[in-house]
Amino acid sequence: MTLTVAHITPIISLVAGVLILIMPRLLNYIIALFLIVNGLIGLGLLKWLRF
Repeated sequence: MTLTVAHITPIISLVAGVLILIMPRLLNYIIALFLIVNGLIGLGLLKWLRF
């Protein structure tokens, strides 16, 4: 697998989501879940969620 510019944003999203989960607050959970799901969709791992 080669990394392209299209893969950088989802990877950053996943890393940010995991880092936010380390210091939990209610808003941080919501943001973390959004970033993780966005990253998974961006990497193509959740293709069934695309419309």
